[in-house]
Amino acid sequence: MAARGKKLINDPNDVVTQFIEGLAETYPGLQYLDGFPEIKVVLRSDVAVGTYDKVAVICGGGSGHEPAHGGFVGQGMLTAAVSGDVFTSPPVNSILAAIRAVTGPKGCLLVVTNYTGDRLNFGLAAEEAKSEGHKVEMVIVGDDCALPPTQGIAGRRGLAGTILVNKVAGAAADAGLPLEEVAEQARHASELVGTVGVALSVCTLPGQDTSDRLGLEQIELGLGIHGEPGTAVTELQPVDVVVTRVLKQILSPETRYVPITRGDRVLLLTNGLGATPIMELMIATRKAVRELQLEYGIATDRVYTGSFMTSLDMQGFSISIMKSDATILQCLDASTKAPCWPAGTNDMAYSAGDRQKPAKISVPAPPSCAMKSDKMLQQSRELTKEGCILEASIEAGAKEIIRIKDSLNEWDSKVGDGDCGTTMYRGAIAILDDMKKCYPMNDAAETVNEIGATVRRVMGGTTGILYDILCKAAYASLKGIKTVEAKHWANALQASIDAISKYGGARAGYRTMLDALIPASETLRERLEAGDDPLDAFIVSSETAMTGAESTRHMQAQAGRSSYIAADKLASAPDPGAMAVAAWYRAVALSLKSMLRHSKS
Repeated sequence: MAARGKKLINDPNDVVTQFIEGLAETYPGLQYLDGFPEIKVVLRSDVAVGTYDKVAVICGGGSGHEPAHGGFVGQGMLTAAVSGDVFTSPPVNSILAAIRAVTGPKGCLLVVTNYTGDRLNFGLAAEEAKSEGHKVEMVIVGDDCALPPTQGIAGRRGLAGTILVNKVAGAAADAGLPLEEVAEQARHASELVGTVGVALSVCTLPGQDTSDRLGLEQIELGLGIHGEPGTAVTELQPVDVVVTRVLKQILSPETRYVPITRGDRVLLLTNGLGATPIMELMIATRKAVRELQLEYGIATDRVYTGSFMTSLDMQGFSISIMKSDATILQCLDASTKAPCWPAGTNDMAYSAGDRQKPAKISVPAPPSCAMKSDKMLQQSRELTKEGCILEASIEAGAKEIIRIKDSLNEWDSKVGDGDCGTTMYRGAIAILDDMKKCYPMNDAAETVNEIGATVRRVMGGTTGILYDILCKAAYASLKGIKTVEAKHWANALQASIDAISKYGGARAGYRTMLDALIPASETLRERLEAGDDPLDAFIVSSETAMTGAESTRHMQAQAGRSSYIAADKLASAPDPGAMAVAAWYRAVALSLKSMLRHSKS
């Protein structure tokens, strides 16, 4: 059953005008014509009516594609942008108002996306403007490569490649070229670009129900930017597979939509459709650049990643590829004050030499790596009894974390950000891998230090640094001790707790990992001081650790992300960090018990 889409809006009928008002408040270089609600035009604030001494470049269309096109108004790009209602072509009067507001003696170029309504309205406005004495040229952009070549008179749809065409036209106009040359450069650019889009969800129009056309595990290829159905619906696949399919469609030798062949250089634009995280867009870009180079023999001169021409809240992306040449590169690299054009691409100098620099370089080795003794790195694989015990204990703790990964994530989804299990799992897997290669098990202090290096490398975030601190403090406590006994481990545990508390700020009762570690440490020290068998003391302290971890259900968090969660929500789950500590601590204790009891029997 369809549900009403949730939007941060007021009246659905006012979304376009209120967007324009917010845009002008945000960027002082923009202003809008006082003609709401019929006339919705954004224009440069430094261009006076009738006196502009360069070719004006105007683009527009239905709203819902923001930042296109108002966000690309500025020196070096668009002189004005005309907005219609959501997914509705702007009326002739709005387009005429824009032409009259910014067109001077050199005339204006209308860049129009290839939709019937846009072509008709912009075309009629152009004829009317010409009858008023204005010089007007019009360039139609149809960069869609998803539809079959024979589409009657409708032709290919205008998609995100329009943004690149606007940049080329704007730069040519800003350079002072006459209208005919500006139009020719824009037309040339439009013939060199192809685009295909992919959606994971259908967009929701303001005030309307959310469509359930796409299932949870489905994606749609070749759809337009107005939510209209695409050319194929398929099961959700890894983005690398999707990108491969998109590039194959754009560069198809059968359709030859774009004149790009092996050995050419191109510009790549990965465009978010409205609700796609930049992380996912970058992952798509990564694959596209590599696929172009390795599979097609095509190098990328420029790469643009972000949301340029969206479809409201649609989740998905489009990829545009434009054949590169010297003129187009010069235009794309030209400076612009358009607020939504990616500034970094113009601020950073590009040259032939820059393109040869690899995206990846080696990580400088930390001094500690170079200073490690040959004795440690080339130690004998024959372990002492203590080394075997330490190895088994570490393995048991890591495997227990792997076993409870999903439980940790489930608890963390209720009281945090849902990734505690994944983070701990990553550390556990790395520890199991590194212990086979470089942990000097016969040296307890150095092994603990190496565990810290492992978790620092792979875990990241607060959890990673806290465990690194724990290991560093334990290492400092154990360093120099030839035969490490139970009391030394107890001292190391207390040193770790003190360091975590010092740098993290947490105390007992704060609902953190310390609520498992502190009672475990107290119990261990008390039992050892009372003369208990060290193994029995360790087992009892592990039970105390688990009890302490479980008790966090009844605590109000005072540290970490959980401190932002209401108390009634926290009661639904224990602190996942404390549960992780209790789990590996208990697993180590039981492993030690099994080994020592087995050796005595």
